[in-house]
Amino acid sequence: MIWRLVISFSLLMGLAQPRPARAGTVKGEVEITNSKDMAARKHKDYSGVVVWLQPVDRPVPPMGPKRERMVQRDKRFVPHVVAISVGSSVDFPNDDLVYHNAFSNFSGQPFDVGLYPPGTSKNVALKRAGIVRVFCNIHPTMSAIIAVVDTPWFAVTEATGRFSIGGVPPGDYDLHIYHERALPENLQGLERRITVPEGGLTLSSLISITETGFIPAPHLNKYGKEYPPVPNGGTYPGAPK
Repeated sequence: MIWRLVISFSLLMGLAQPRPARAGTVKGEVEITNSKDMAARKHKDYSGVVVWLQPVDRPVPPMGPKRERMVQRDKRFVPHVVAISVGSSVDFPNDDLVYHNAFSNFSGQPFDVGLYPPGTSKNVALKRAGIVRVFCNIHPTMSAIIAVVDTPWFAVTEATGRFSIGGVPPGDYDLHIYHERALPENLQGLERRITVPEGGLTLSSLISITETGFIPAPHLNKYGKEYPPVPNGGTYPGAPK
């Protein structure tokens, strides 16, 4: 009789335990307006916008480091925009037939991987939140963005403008946005507080990002000087013609 009572009490205690809150997905969509960029204006390519969620009144959970890739191909960084959490790293494989030298001197965490040949790769760990602008010290037309965020909940928009942030626990969050061709004050005006219920949330309103007022600025090389001509286009000795 006693053992039956013990089992029944244990079952009741198990039933009384609170059910863990069910995490979900936060979905939304952005559009880019007043753009001079051909892809955005003519083809409605709204990719490369970074969206992230910062929890309100509670700490950010521990985040294990992860690795992303930003390939150098056809004298471009692919993808052009990468988002990572603080402490993660980015690989820079060189898939071209030319030398490259990825570097950044932005956001208080500069790096310079040095000159390296085709078929090799370099890795950079980024330990502080911020927007890191990446360039190549040989090819002035090459540029990219690494968004380092202090949260595990982030996404980069697809060409359609849609984004999806998975594994978000219920609660209140501040929604932040970054787009490289938008003024900071315009982006700040788009920030909002959202409440995520169990199972996730689909934002009801389209996030409209204007590029009004944006003026592209040329950049210098890693020495703070104008780019000199590149001998042989940067190709290495013996490269296929």
